[in-house]
Amino acid sequence: MITDKFGRPMHDLRISVTDRCNFRCRYCMPKEIFGRDFAFMPKEQLLSFEEIERLARIFISQGVKKIRLTGGEPLLRKDLHLLINRLVHIDGLEDIGLTTNGVLLEKQAQKLKDAGLKRVNVSLDALKDEIFKSINDSGVSTKHILKAIHKAKEIGLEVKVNMVVKKGMNEQEVIPMARYFKEHEIPLRYIEFMDVGETNGWDMKKVVTKKEIFHTLLNHFELEPIDPSYIGEVAKRYRYKGTKAEVGFITSVSESFCSTCTRARLSADGKIFTCLFASGGFDMKQMLRSGKSDEEILEVIQKIWGNRTDRYSDERTVQTAKNRKKIEMSYIGG
Repeated sequence: MITDKFGRPMHDLRISVTDRCNFRCRYCMPKEIFGRDFAFMPKEQLLSFEEIERLARIFISQGVKKIRLTGGEPLLRKDLHLLINRLVHIDGLEDIGLTTNGVLLEKQAQKLKDAGLKRVNVSLDALKDEIFKSINDSGVSTKHILKAIHKAKEIGLEVKVNMVVKKGMNEQEVIPMARYFKEHEIPLRYIEFMDVGETNGWDMKKVVTKKEIFHTLLNHFELEPIDPSYIGEVAKRYRYKGTKAEVGFITSVSESFCSTCTRARLSADGKIFTCLFASGGFDMKQMLRSGKSDEEILEVIQKIWGNRTDRYSDERTVQTAKNRKKIEMSYIGG
C-alpha cells in the first residue's frame, strides 16, 4: 500500500469509461457548450477493456479495494458488462459499482448484475417531471428513471440515489425526494452543488449546504447519525428514526473531507487524476501503448500518488473557484 504526503492511502479507483452522455445536464454538460455537434473522443482514444483491466490490476496491487465505473454516462460504452466481468475476477478487489443517470439502466440491469456488478448510484435531481426535464434537457421523465431504480433493487443490486441540490433550481424537491426514497428504503445522498469543471456556472450563492438541507429535513423527520462504515467514507449518513431507511450528505463545499480522501481517478483516455478538482492528469495510455512493463507503470503510479498534495476543498475560496482551471465532470467522472 502506498500513501501520499499526508498519509492518505489509495483505496478507491474511479474509472471513466467514456466522456459521452445522453443528457445535456446543467450541472455537467450544458448544451451551450456540449451541443449536438460537440466532438467527443473517437473510439481509438479510449482505453480498451484490456488496458483498463491491466491498469486495474496494478492499482489493486497497491491497495485499491473498490472500483466505480463512471463517465460521461458509462452505460453508453458498448458491452460494459464484459469489462465488469473482467474486473470482478481480479484478486484483491472487494467491491465494484457504477454511477449512472439511469436512462439505460432498466434494459441493462440484469446483464450487469450477472457480470458481477454489486451496486449502482443513480443520479436523480427531482421527482417533479417539469423540474427534472429542465435539468437534464433531454425529455426523459422521472418515471423512466424510477422504473430503472426499482428494477435494479428488485434484481438484487444495492441502489443509492444521488441528488445535487442547487439554489433556485430544485431545492423545493428536497422533502419530496426524502419522503419517496424513505418509503422505498433506498438511500438518498444530497450533494452540494460543486465547482467541478469550467462550464457549470458555479457560484457560492447557488450552494444549498448540508446544514440547510439537514435543518429542512428535521422539520419533517427525526434523524439519528450513523457511524462511518469505513475509513475515507465521504457521505455523512443518518437514519430515519425507527426505520432502516437512511439519508446522507456529500459536503465538499461546506465541510471538506480532503484529509481522508483515498480516491484516484482514471479518465476514459487513460489519465490518472489525484483529485476531482484537478487541473491536469498523468498519461498512462502512452505508457501502455509504448510497451512499458507493469513494473515501470507501477513505479510511475507510486510516484504520482506518493507526491500527491491535493487539498482543494480545504483551500477553496470564491476566487480560486473562478480562477483555477479544472477538468470537466463529464471527463473525469464523479
